Amino acid sequence: MSSIKVENLCCTYGAKTPFERHAVKDVSFEIQKGDFVGLIGHTGSGKSTLVSMLNGLIKPSSGKVYVDSVDIWQKPKEIRKFRFKVGLVFQYPEYQLFEETVEKDIAFGPSNMGLSEEEINKRVLNAAKFVGLTDEMLKKSPFDLSGGEKRRAAIAGVIAMDPDVLILDEPTAGLDPVGRNVLLSQISQYQKARNNTVILVSHSMEDVARVCNKVMVMNKGEMFMFDKTQEIFARADELNSIGLRVPQITRVTDRLREMGLDLPKGILTVDKAVLEITELLKKEGRL
Repeated sequence: MSSIKVENLCCTYGAKTPFERHAVKDVSFEIQKGDFVGLIGHTGSGKSTLVSMLNGLIKPSSGKVYVDSVDIWQKPKEIRKFRFKVGLVFQYPEYQLFEETVEKDIAFGPSNMGLSEEEINKRVLNAAKFVGLTDEMLKKSPFDLSGGEKRRAAIAGVIAMDPDVLILDEPTAGLDPVGRNVLLSQISQYQKARNNTVILVSHSMEDVARVCNKVMVMNKGEMFMFDKTQEIFARADELNSIGLRVPQITRVTDRLREMGLDLPKGILTVDKAVLEITELLKKEGRL
């Protein structure tokens, strides 16, 4: 069963004016439950508009969005319930923190769902645990946290609503390498533990290659590719044609293979490259 299905989705800004712009044009795809999808493309390719339509923040100009086989705009007055089912974390979500404590901030979403106090507390603690926030941090003002901790607190606020689909728009933007790795690991652990659908919008090919099992490529508002991660990054020439690159380690290992090393295509991570090169050296008796 698919978590999200999109049919002929279009979004036009400033329709029938001199400023008319087609942000998303005739996009169709299907995402299965448990998929971890990377969404890539240049700025202005339609990524943010697309994900905003997936949870009903933006109404399509035409086309359909189905969540668990239900057209989310079939009953416009009930659109709010789909925003709980499809959680959207905007870029730099820490700017949206506002409560006195981290605990209250994480509880804000669940509180608006009409849940019992006991259930709210349970969700807050579970979400905090998923993103690595301690009990001590929960009692602090969100403004006393580090940049990475603020980011995790903001993400916990969406996780606490227990969405079936979690969409993250550039969640590692602006973080140092350590904070980036920690956050990606925690998102990956969350996805595996819950078997939820996760959509990761990112400009980092390395981040996408590390955690996603499928990749969707947008270009000028249109769907350019959608396939398994390894298949997408094996199509380097096509990605280069629209100004995108495969992960750096993939470029390096592809070049080594061109030079005669017996390495498999589609190596996506440094760990995988180390493993394959080590095995090759052992096979040749050089290690």
